[in-house]
This record gives sequence, C-alpha cells and structure tokens, in this order.
Amino acid sequence: MTIDTQSESPSPSARPRSRWRRWILWVVGILLALILAAVLAFTLSPWPGAMVVRVVFDRGAATTTSALEKHTPQGIASITDQQYRDGDSDALLDVYFPETATEALPTVIWTHGGAWISGNKSHYAPYYQLLAERGFTVVSLDYSLGPERTYPTPVHQLNDAHAYVVANAERLHVDPSRIVLAGDSAGAQLSSQLAALVTNPEYARELDITPALRPEQLRGVVLNCGIYDVEKMTGGSGIVGWGADQSLWAYTGSRDFEDSTAIGQMSTMRHVTDGFPPTYISGGNGDPLTDKQSKPLAAELGGLGVEVTTLFYPEDHEPALPHEYQFDLDNEDGTRALERTVEFLKAHTAP
Repeated sequence: MTIDTQSESPSPSARPRSRWRRWILWVVGILLALILAAVLAFTLSPWPGAMVVRVVFDRGAATTTSALEKHTPQGIASITDQQYRDGDSDALLDVYFPETATEALPTVIWTHGGAWISGNKSHYAPYYQLLAERGFTVVSLDYSLGPERTYPTPVHQLNDAHAYVVANAERLHVDPSRIVLAGDSAGAQLSSQLAALVTNPEYARELDITPALRPEQLRGVVLNCGIYDVEKMTGGSGIVGWGADQSLWAYTGSRDFEDSTAIGQMSTMRHVTDGFPPTYISGGNGDPLTDKQSKPLAAELGGLGVEVTTLFYPEDHEPALPHEYQFDLDNEDGTRALERTVEFLKAHTAP
C-alpha cells in the first residue's frame, strides 16, 4: 500500500504565512498588555499623569524663561540656594536686589506656579530681577511638589520661608515691615492661601499654623492667573480637565475631591475676610482661569471692602492673552502688566 505523506504536511509557502501570523499575534498581545498596564498605571496611581503634566509645564516654563533672558537687567546682585528649613532639601530660596542697595528694601516674596507638581525658583528669574531693578528685594521660593510630597506640606514650608526671610532680614536686604506676597498660577493660589492665614486667625487655627508674618507686615498681594476656588477645577472635560484632575490628585493625595478637606482649605475664596491685604489680580482673556477664578476672587474681595487692583482684558482683545501672559515681555500687554505690578508695589510699600 502506498501512503501519500505529502498531503499531511503544509506546503513550503504555507509555513512562512503561519510564522507571520504567530509573530503578529505575539506583537498584538504584547501591545495589548502594555496598553492594559498603562491604563492600570494611570488609574491606580497619580504618578504617570503627574509626570506627563510636569514635563509639559516645565518645558513651557523653560521656554518662557529663555525668552525673558534678553530682558535681564544689569546691576542686580543675588544670594542663591539658601536653605530656609533645616533638614529639608526642597526648602531653598533665591534673593535678588540692586547692587547699589545700602539699606533694607520693600520685599516681594514670589511663589512659582506649575500646577503644584512642577516648576522651580529659577523659572522666570529675569522677571524677578526686573522687579529688583525697580527698587525691591525679590525672594523666589522653592517648595515640595506632588506627588513626591503632598498637601499641606508646601503651606508649612512657605510659612517657614517667611519666618526665615524675616529672621535674616538684614543679610537679605529685606525690610520686614514692607512685605508683599506674590505668585503665578498655583503659586498665586499658595500666596493667597498664606495671606489668608496671616489675616484670618480662625483659618490659621484650622490648619494648625502660626503665621510667620503679622498682618501689619503684609502690605499687599500680587496674584497672576491663579486658582482660588479649587473645586471648580475638578471634573473638567478634555485634556485641560484631565490635567487639572491629575495635578490635584498628585498634590492632595486623593481622587475624592468632593469630600476633600484639602480642596476646601486650598480654596482661598472661602477664607478671605475684610482683613485681607490690598490685592492686585490679573489674568489674560485667553486664559479660562480668568473668568472662573480671578474675576470671582476680585469680586469677593471687593465686596468685603478690600482694596483690589485688577488688570483684565475684553473678551475680543487681540492677541488673546494666555495663561501666564504676564511673563511675555515681548508683548506690549506683558509689559503693561509689569508696569501695573510695579505701580501697585510702590503704592503699597511706601514708607
């Protein structure tokens, strides 16, 4: 009997196709596993999302700082990398003042932005030097970022920074009786929160913080493009809403925003009183935070009788001014914001 073995084995042309199918299935399986791992990572931990936001924000801040460098003034001295909190490597500050300074100067303490999870004290340094050129000492603060450390750590750090500045006033060319807190974006939120702590004893007790500054030392607050009603930042749509939720999760340590003590405490709008210091508030017409955050805070403070200076723009203003527009000194609106800021500072820190 003859057995036809040829029909029982695949043809030469079929064998390569079979290998290709197995290879494709293997690659697809690996890709699906990676996608599933990524989805789980972004769902279970704030780290992946926070790192994405951090990269984007830090790149933007570096680009803006680079563009500011051409405006860097001459004749400004600096004292850098001062550790304001023992044993805390995140607690550093830089100080800028005119080289010709022979006495203590009114002082602007600036807290940088970055969605509470990015940024550093060196970002926008030329801007701080421009303020120093106008006759101020400017202190730029670092603080811990989420998710490495969470709320309320930065609030305690910044309060300690204020104490350090006052304790070292003579060496740092600081007049401790003429201090203005300032900040941009998340830094504006933090500066407004510290100002509320200084001027609202009940709020300070709630956070169990003894403010380093007395109300009479705090001459004013400068707030650019900030967040003051944090709950309104949660649950938004699109990439902006996703980024805000990721940042707040990383900073507060919780995704339960509705029942979050941190969200309530961070919302300066709920804690300002008629004792809040004179305030300068600005935001661009192309920044969604302006209508949702800056203008409502201005209205709230004005209703309490607080002196408020605002710099806002019509909806149809061209070019539309984005978040952090005040650092763009190649635009006349950024230059105008700088001049208005200096006018405010001089008016409220006069002897």
